[in-house]
Order: sequence, then C-alpha cells, then structure tokens
Amino acid sequence: MMTYRIQHITKYEYVEAVSLCQNIAHLTPCDDDRQSCESSEIRVDPEPAVTVDRLDYFGNIATYFTVQEPHRELKVTAYHLVAVGPAPYGSNQPTPAWEQVRDRLSGDFSPDWLNAYQFAFDSRAAYQRSEFADYAARSFTPGRPILEASLDLTRRIYGDFVYDPRATTVTTPVWEVFENRRGVCQDFAHFQISCLRSLGLPAKYVSGYLSTVPPPGRARLIGADATHAWVSVFCGEIGWIDVDPTNDQIPGDRHILVARGRDYDDVSPVKGVILGGGAHTITVSVDVRPVQIGESEL
Repeated sequence: MMTYRIQHITKYEYVEAVSLCQNIAHLTPCDDDRQSCESSEIRVDPEPAVTVDRLDYFGNIATYFTVQEPHRELKVTAYHLVAVGPAPYGSNQPTPAWEQVRDRLSGDFSPDWLNAYQFAFDSRAAYQRSEFADYAARSFTPGRPILEASLDLTRRIYGDFVYDPRATTVTTPVWEVFENRRGVCQDFAHFQISCLRSLGLPAKYVSGYLSTVPPPGRARLIGADATHAWVSVFCGEIGWIDVDPTNDQIPGDRHILVARGRDYDDVSPVKGVILGGGAHTITVSVDVRPVQIGESEL
C-alpha cells in the first residue's frame, strides 16, 4: 500500500461582489477494493451557512455548501490522507468476448448488469457516433476478450493523440478532440468512453489524482500536480476494470480515485450557481505527496 497526503485548492476571484452561491463538490476520495480514505477535510472561505455531505446517485461523496454573505473571493481547500493498493487485475485477466457482454446487457435484469446498462447510453460529453465505432473496431475484432480489446484501444489512443493542455477547454466537444487528436486526460477519457458506448458497451468516467514523479535531479514543485481522469470498463461477471488512456496502463497505486459517473459533468470537483460576481478567474493548485516511512500521518 502507498499512502498519500493530498491538498487541493480551488480559488474563485470575482470582479464584483457575489451575494449568494450554492455549490456541489466532488472532492472526497471514495473507499473501494484497492484504496481507503483515512481522513478527509474540506474547508470553505467564507464559511458556508449550510454544509451537507451525502452520497450522490452514483455512490460518490458529494459536499453541498451555501455561502450567503457578500464575497469577492471563494476558496475551497480539500485535505486528504489516502492509502492506495496495486491494481486488482492484470492485463492478462481472463474476460469474456466483448460481443457477449454487449449482447447480454439488454436482456439481463440482475442488479449488476442492470446498473451497468445505464452507462452504455449517451451523456452530455460522451456519446455514440459512427466515426467513434469505426475507430474502436480495429481493437474490437470478432471474439476478442473485452479487456484485451479495451487495453488495445487504450494503447492506440495513447499513441494517436497528443497531450496538449492548450488545445482544449472543459467545454470542448469530444468530436473536436477526435478530429484534432489533441487534448488532456479529460478529453482522452471522454473519447474512449464514446468509443466503447458506440459499440454498445458500458463505460464510466473516473476522476481522481495521479501521483507524479519529478524528473531526475529536480525537486517536487508543491502545488504543481493536477486532477486526473481515466475510464472504467464493464467486463461482465468480473465487474469493472479501470484503464488510463493518457498513460496507457491499468491504474495502480499511483492513481487515487475520487468519483465515478457518466462523464466529467457528473463528478466535476466544484460547480455551482452564483448571484452577482460579474467576470471571474479560477486558479487550481493540487499537491499529491507520498507519505514517507516513519513520517507522521497526522
């Protein structure tokens, strides 16, 4: 197990005063079969009049908060301590042929399969198109195991697309990402999900963090990390297996899970509505630091 201390700061600065804001944050890491959130705290400045934590529709921890006093700056700071284990499955994990999974979806009403089926349909940012199906078809050849095919698609996206943070924004449509072959982790995740759904297969968007390693001889830059996104593929009876098209790998002990949904809009770190404010700027700082052996975890 690897243990990480995470600090995630989101700051909004407004030209005019905001009289009221209501927000939802997906910032608290989830517990699952490979990770445990040992502690978590979210601080908001100005202090909210109302703060409520609950599970959303997809089982993620969602924090709702309302600030009712006038303010020109809103700062949301999340602190976490998370223990993460290795990937539960390897690339050679046996899985059924992808057509078997696709064909069984619409007729199996058991809870796991019925839950998975909802992720085979279009969402706002990840949807079916014939061009996406054609791209995926090179990996999803007849009778190929679904994990093997998904990993091949992951590898091809990694090789065909260029990581370029200047090429897209959070509103760039996935078809534009496909045409330009450029983007960031969010774009590559949306594209792979769109490819899978275009073949009739369920896929989830996964948000989280990735522990990065500085170049040799360079010190870690505090706050220079970023949020990360990858994909979860439904592989039949074995369940969901994650793949990371940005890095061409199955996520392991460097990937910290926060939330899962249909696409980014379901699990964006902070979103909400405001009264007033005018133009505004957003700055984000993320630091993911491994806890060293013998270091206090408090």
